[in-house]
Amino acid sequence: MISESRKDLIVTIVKKGWAERVVEASRRAGAEGGTILMGRGTGIHEMQTLLGLPIEPEKEIVLTIVNPEQTDTVLDVILEGAELEKPGMGIAFVVTLQRVAGRAHMLREDGGER
Repeated sequence: MISESRKDLIVTIVKKGWAERVVEASRRAGAEGGTILMGRGTGIHEMQTLLGLPIEPEKEIVLTIVNPEQTDTVLDVILEGAELEKPGMGIAFVVTLQRVAGRAHMLREDGGER
């Protein structure tokens, strides 16, 4: 089933080991969960070495789909829970989704969306 109603995708990129904090925070704020992906950083803060060998820092990427009216609340709680106001902790941003498929669990029994 494809949802035609607008949704927002909150993308949060954090250090390895911090994704669960993001998911827990988003659930406290009303989101239903998230998807965690692995990644690696290539930014200026990630260019570190150990004994002259480059270290490729591992990142976790959390994808959280929410209704637009939830976005600000969920994002604020994620910022606090993942300590994103501190330098080097990560980043979060929002992407507007026009159509979403495969979210049958988001439908109410009467066929409407939650």
